[in-house]
Amino acid sequence: MNITQVKVFPVNEEKLKAYVSIVFDACFLVSDLKIIQGPNGLFISMPSKRKKNGEFKDVAHPLNRETREMLEKHILAEYERVKAAAPPAAAAEPTKSDVASPVPPPESDRAAE
Repeated sequence: MNITQVKVFPVNEEKLKAYVSIVFDACFLVSDLKIIQGPNGLFISMPSKRKKNGEFKDVAHPLNRETREMLEKHILAEYERVKAAAPPAAAAEPTKSDVASPVPPPESDRAAE
Protein backbone atom coordinates (compact mmCIF):
# COMPACT_ATOMS: atom_id res chain seq x y z
CA MET A 1 0.00 0.00 0.00
CA ASN A 2 1.41 3.34 -1.06
CA ILE A 3 0.21 6.86 -0.44
CA THR A 4 0.01 8.35 -3.91
CA GLN A 5 -1.48 11.75 -3.08
CA VAL A 6 -1.93 14.01 -0.08
CA LYS A 7 -4.08 17.16 -0.14
CA VAL A 8 -3.67 19.53 2.78
CA PHE A 9 -6.19 22.30 3.41
CA PRO A 10 -4.78 24.63 6.12
CA VAL A 11 -7.21 26.40 8.43
CA ASN A 12 -6.70 29.22 10.87
CA GLU A 13 -7.98 27.82 14.17
CA GLU A 14 -6.37 27.46 17.57
CA LYS A 15 -5.99 23.67 17.67
CA LEU A 16 -7.16 22.49 14.25
CA LYS A 17 -4.37 23.26 11.78
CA ALA A 18 -5.57 21.53 8.58
CA TYR A 19 -7.95 19.09 6.96
CA VAL A 20 -6.34 16.33 4.92
CA SER A 21 -7.35 13.90 2.19
CA ILE A 22 -5.09 11.02 1.17
CA VAL A 23 -5.17 8.60 -1.76
CA PHE A 24 -3.79 5.07 -1.56
CA ASP A 25 -2.44 3.32 -4.67
CA ALA A 26 -4.09 5.97 -6.90
CA CYS A 27 -7.47 4.29 -6.31
CA PHE A 28 -8.71 4.68 -2.70
CA LEU A 29 -9.52 8.05 -1.08
CA VAL A 30 -9.74 8.73 2.65
CA SER A 31 -10.85 12.24 3.53
CA ASP A 32 -11.62 14.26 6.64
CA LEU A 33 -8.37 13.52 8.44
CA LYS A 34 -7.28 16.43 10.63
CA ILE A 35 -3.96 17.86 11.76
CA ILE A 36 -4.35 18.91 15.40
CA GLN A 37 -2.03 20.92 17.63
CA GLY A 38 -1.82 18.98 20.89
CA PRO A 39 0.17 19.59 24.08
CA ASN A 40 3.07 17.49 22.67
CA GLY A 41 3.01 18.83 19.10
CA LEU A 42 1.09 18.06 15.94
CA PHE A 43 -0.79 14.82 15.49
CA ILE A 44 -3.16 13.26 12.97
CA SER A 45 -6.81 12.66 13.85
CA MET A 46 -8.56 10.00 11.79
CA PRO A 47 -12.00 10.56 10.21
CA SER A 48 -14.73 9.98 12.77
CA LYS A 49 -18.47 9.96 13.22
CA ARG A 50 -20.50 11.04 16.27
CA LYS A 51 -22.49 8.20 17.79
CA LYS A 52 -25.95 8.64 19.32
CA ASN A 53 -24.44 8.85 22.81
CA GLY A 54 -22.24 11.79 21.75
CA GLU A 55 -18.97 9.87 21.59
CA PHE A 56 -16.84 9.89 18.44
CA LYS A 57 -15.79 6.68 16.70
CA ASP A 58 -13.13 6.47 13.99
CA VAL A 59 -14.58 5.35 10.65
CA ALA A 60 -11.14 4.57 9.20
CA HIS A 61 -7.88 4.07 11.03
CA PRO A 62 -4.54 2.23 10.79
CA LEU A 63 -4.45 -1.21 12.36
CA ASN A 64 -0.86 -1.02 13.55
CA ARG A 65 1.79 1.45 14.73
CA GLU A 66 3.94 1.16 11.58
CA THR A 67 1.07 2.21 9.34
CA ARG A 68 0.09 5.09 11.64
CA GLU A 69 3.69 6.35 11.69
CA MET A 70 3.94 6.09 7.89
CA LEU A 71 0.72 8.12 7.51
CA GLU A 72 1.89 10.74 10.00
CA LYS A 73 5.27 11.14 8.27
CA HIS A 74 3.73 11.69 4.85
CA ILE A 75 0.89 13.93 6.02
CA LEU A 76 3.00 16.14 8.30
CA ALA A 77 5.73 16.45 5.64
CA GLU A 78 3.13 17.67 3.12
CA TYR A 79 1.61 20.02 5.72
CA GLU A 80 5.02 21.60 6.37
CA ARG A 81 5.67 21.88 2.60
CA VAL A 82 2.28 23.55 1.98
CA LYS A 83 2.75 25.87 4.96
CA ALA A 84 6.22 26.91 3.77
CA ALA A 85 5.02 27.49 0.19
CA ALA A 86 2.01 29.64 1.12
CA PRO A 87 2.22 33.29 2.08
CA PRO A 88 1.18 33.76 5.74
CA ALA A 89 -2.20 35.37 4.98
CA ALA A 90 -3.09 32.85 2.27
CA ALA A 91 -2.22 29.84 4.42
CA ALA A 92 -5.47 30.19 6.34
CA GLU A 93 -7.76 29.99 3.30
CA PRO A 94 -7.60 27.12 0.79
CA THR A 95 -8.05 28.08 -2.85
CA LYS A 96 -8.67 26.25 -6.11
CA SER A 97 -4.92 26.10 -6.60
CA ASP A 98 -4.34 24.07 -3.40
CA VAL A 99 -1.60 21.59 -3.98
CA ALA A 100 -2.53 17.99 -4.64
CA SER A 101 0.88 16.57 -5.34
CA PRO A 102 2.06 13.00 -5.62
CA VAL A 103 3.85 12.19 -2.40
CA PRO A 104 7.49 11.15 -2.46
CA PRO A 105 8.58 9.13 0.56
CA PRO A 106 9.97 11.18 3.45
CA GLU A 107 13.77 11.48 3.53
CA SER A 108 14.06 8.77 6.18
CA ASP A 109 12.25 6.30 3.88
CA ARG A 110 14.45 7.14 0.88
CA ALA A 111 17.57 6.12 2.79
CA ALA A 112 16.13 2.61 3.16
CA GLU A 113 15.73 2.14 -0.60
